[in-house]
Amino acid sequence: MSWIDLLRMSASNLKRRKLRTFLTVLGVVIGTASIVVMVSLGLGLQKSVYDEMEQSGGLTTINVTGSGSVGDGMMHSSNSDNSDKSDEASKYIDDNCVKKFGELEHVKAAAPIYETSAICLKGKYEGYISLYASTPEGLRMRDIKLADGGTFPKSGTGKLELVYGNNVLTNFSERGNNSSGYWETGELPDIDLMKDSMFMILDQDAYYNSQSSGGFQVDAGTDGKGTSNVPQSAKKHIVTASGVVAGGVDDYNVNSYYVFCDLDTLKQIMKKEFKGRVIPGQPSTKSGKAYKEFYYSSAQVKVDDMSNVNDVAKQIREMGYNVETNVEYMDSMKKQMAVIQAVLGGIGAISLIVAAIGIANTMMMSIYERTKEIGVIKVLGCSLKNIKQMFLIEAAFIGLLGGIVGNMVSFAMSGAINMVTAQSSALGVEGNISYIPVWLVLISLGFAMLVGMVAGYFPALRAMRLSPLAAIRSE
Repeated sequence: MSWIDLLRMSASNLKRRKLRTFLTVLGVVIGTASIVVMVSLGLGLQKSVYDEMEQSGGLTTINVTGSGSVGDGMMHSSNSDNSDKSDEASKYIDDNCVKKFGELEHVKAAAPIYETSAICLKGKYEGYISLYASTPEGLRMRDIKLADGGTFPKSGTGKLELVYGNNVLTNFSERGNNSSGYWETGELPDIDLMKDSMFMILDQDAYYNSQSSGGFQVDAGTDGKGTSNVPQSAKKHIVTASGVVAGGVDDYNVNSYYVFCDLDTLKQIMKKEFKGRVIPGQPSTKSGKAYKEFYYSSAQVKVDDMSNVNDVAKQIREMGYNVETNVEYMDSMKKQMAVIQAVLGGIGAISLIVAAIGIANTMMMSIYERTKEIGVIKVLGCSLKNIKQMFLIEAAFIGLLGGIVGNMVSFAMSGAINMVTAQSSALGVEGNISYIPVWLVLISLGFAMLVGMVAGYFPALRAMRLSPLAAIRSE
């Protein structure tokens, strides 16, 4: 018997028992859809982690921090004076450290990073922002995707230009009314980040003190001579935008809530404004004096190849600095993702196992109903191998049809999940939380067919072993 004849007979047998075939296929559909959707959730989470990793520099980037934190919440160091710093203070990251990092073997580039906070004012609105300052090269290493018409801040102009994150406006509210922000009202402030200029305040202590005292400084420090060393009112710097991070207010990415600027320009402005005082976030001596050097929150080191990342990281650690690499993070995440996918896939596989039992039951019932038919085709000379193949093809048909429909259902469910989670920004995950690649579709189809054939194997063996004479005589 040819393969065409076997296929025709198998299809005909399934058509004759439409309801039973439909119910059996439905079980495969549910099982396939369950396992595909469950695995897609794990893949979506993994993809979002990898995408975020690329935005933070990729697998060849090393993030370096010193032994003491620099930036918001900076604590005073235990050094007694400005000229005789201890070894602990030398582990802060300055220009000399960044230069040394850049001279290491296999290092393509090293860029300093300074993170601080500021206040932006526009009309009746006030917003708290997180400033991320770096060199032009450092900002490019960040892999920031800008909206149309945007450019990165220029260096050496003396004018502070900003790149706003696409979610920065959600941090604005009407001054004196904290309940008027986006998260309370659902409405964004009437500000065009790209076109409108703003006032930016770096000296937040002076700003809040002036607000509480009606413009008069009430809690200023002194320089030891009885005179205030903090201005009575905070200086307002006029800033404009050079770009905005691509995406809407509901699109989250690793850059969404940052405001980026040129590091050299910010340093010049801060040194001028805080002349004779400690710049907020910078370390100071035990007596409260400022150091001559400007220290950075961290440094980003770009390595020429992923295979050299661990060696470079080891050298920097030996220099006394703290190191985090995306390679180490990825290895850790791979292990976690493998466990998550195994659990989710296992949950979905249970449904497919139930479907396999349904296929086996259907095939066994088919054999009992077609006992005489099996005896006749055996007497007519059909080989045992062909009989076995016929039942296996029927089982494979059920698995294939269930797999195809199951994948269609999976895409519909995945789209619905992504639509719902996009509305609520579930888990803070960028992009789709459910991701179905082509290879998952192909594997699920093959797996559904395999499950069908395995479930139909023992019924096919029973059909093959039936005695022709006994089968013909059966009622």
